[in-house]
Amino acid sequence: MTRFLIATGAVSAALSVVLGAFAAHGLKSRLPVEILAVFQTGVQYQFYHSLGLILVGILTRLHKGSTLLTAAGLLMLAGILLFSGSLYIISTTGLRSLGIITPIGGVIFIVAWLMLAVGICRK
Repeated sequence: MTRFLIATGAVSAALSVVLGAFAAHGLKSRLPVEILAVFQTGVQYQFYHSLGLILVGILTRLHKGSTLLTAAGLLMLAGILLFSGSLYIISTTGLRSLGIITPIGGVIFIVAWLMLAVGICRK
């Protein structure tokens, strides 16, 4: 699982750079500034939590596959998909109804970081 978390974090980080460049060069002239900012928020949170996935993968390896740490990493991945993914879809398609998903992803991010803290404290 550690390899999965680290590799997924690295791929997600690379994808966030690609999406950031896409926003800066491909969407800048097509989207209003406030909608572009929504997309960029998705990119930022994806990048931060991609680094979090890498960190959790390393810590999971150091702490011999802790279940709490693994769960924290999987929750970070779910948060990326729900939070950032919903922002990407909302900003590029205008489907505002998906806005209900974004805060769920945000709560998942918070739970993931708290699980990381508890997992480290238990070791």
